[in-house]
Amino acid sequence: MKPKINSTSFGSITVKGKTFEYDILIRLDGQVEKRRKKLSKKLYGTSHKVSLAEAKHIYETGARRLILGTGQTGYVELSKKAREYFEKKECKVKLLPTPKAIKLWNRSKGKNIAMFHVTC
Repeated sequence: MKPKINSTSFGSITVKGKTFEYDILIRLDGQVEKRRKKLSKKLYGTSHKVSLAEAKHIYETGARRLILGTGQTGYVELSKKAREYFEKKECKVKLLPTPKAIKLWNRSKGKNIAMFHVTC
């Protein structure tokens, strides 16, 4: 079951009434987990570029689309290798600033996964 996202503000996101003060992933089964941004940070020195290693962690077999909240003002991007990885898996990626990505998530249907960056 896809959880509804209630709101976001700089540094937090509220899902089904529970507030998280860190970046999150939402899995196909609706489970919310903490983003493993160190997978990207150790390669690029920032969590604003998603590495191939992080892309492999984000992807879930059967996912048809990744909704990626790029932060409050939209800083996060995919590395070239991460983009190619999602293409190979036939998982479309939609990058939007986190407030807009939340609106898309809440009205989306189908086999979607998500990652939301809550700062920047």
